[in-house]
Amino acid sequence: MKPKKVIVSWSSGKDSTLTLLRLLENADYDVVGLFTTYVGTEVPFQATPIDVVRSQVRLTSLPLVEIPLPEVFPPNEVYQSLVVEAIRNSGLAVEAVAFGDMFCNGIETYRRSYIEPAGWQCVFPLLGEDSQLLAEEILQRGIKTILTTVDTSQLSGEFCGQWFNHSLLARLPDEVDPCGEDGEFHTLVVDAPCFSGQLAIEPLHIDNQGRFHHLRYRISVPDSQQTDGR
Repeated sequence: MKPKKVIVSWSSGKDSTLTLLRLLENADYDVVGLFTTYVGTEVPFQATPIDVVRSQVRLTSLPLVEIPLPEVFPPNEVYQSLVVEAIRNSGLAVEAVAFGDMFCNGIETYRRSYIEPAGWQCVFPLLGEDSQLLAEEILQRGIKTILTTVDTSQLSGEFCGQWFNHSLLARLPDEVDPCGEDGEFHTLVVDAPCFSGQLAIEPLHIDNQGRFHHLRYRISVPDSQQTDGR
């Protein structure tokens, strides 16, 4: 059978990167592109500037479908319609849509509710797997990622701006998921086996006003293009 042409939801973090790597290795799928939703100039939660996302995606040599949202939490029907129409109008031949969700908490049913009626298969390469094992796989594969957002209601803000590594995993409180899948933290990937180069990150400051702490930074890419993560 011919591999299914799949587009991957791209958040700029470790989960979507691991999802992409697994699908690139899976003969049942042919990755044709990535898609990202954003509000204003940033991807919500990660607080990743859309320019930084573009720099990441250029390193994958895959096309990026950009989907602007009117707000962080638009009504479900608005969000679903925007995603479906953007993928449908992307010019890419898409047969499946992949997400990096890990927990079986109803998100699979929600995703399927609007992806499958559009005529596409819904793919979850990481769903239901053990978070500790996934965290180890992320490190073993050489996915280099930094914590750019911390929800201080669940984790100390001192973790914001730290690298995701074995030392960090060992210091996480027992109640915090090793992959931050309960929203404790979000990450930015600066290097991975699917990248043709590395993003060099220069931390600027921690924006710690309110519940969420965000790392603000500047990156440089191999072609010396400068991007601010502000």
